[in-house]
Amino acid sequence: MKLTRQSAADRQTIQRYGNGGFKVSNVAFAGSVIVTPSTTLVWRVSAMSQLTVEDFQPLIACAASLDVCLLGCGPEMLPLPRDIKTALKDAGLTVDPMDTGAACRTYNVLMGEGRAVAAALIAI
Repeated sequence: MKLTRQSAADRQTIQRYGNGGFKVSNVAFAGSVIVTPSTTLVWRVSAMSQLTVEDFQPLIACAASLDVCLLGCGPEMLPLPRDIKTALKDAGLTVDPMDTGAACRTYNVLMGEGRAVAAALIAI
């Protein structure tokens, strides 16, 4: 799905998602990604069942500077396993799960509002 750019040129904006990847700030990525205001990283996760606390390390490292972290769970919203949710919260990172499409749209809206937002997105 194609999305409309809604934020400043110096911030990462999700332009497309689907077909197994993303287009973020004019760069195509195959597979899952982590998007922050300043960078986009390839993410090894392809399903919620694979998630570990270690997968969130890039986000834990910048948790103090984030207002919110969105988790795109794939085609449907799934709950974050309780042990992972607790470990992330203890590390200072609160994660809001939703389906990947909703996470992409929400990321762009929050970015457009100037919020410090990050998204961990499982490709669909």
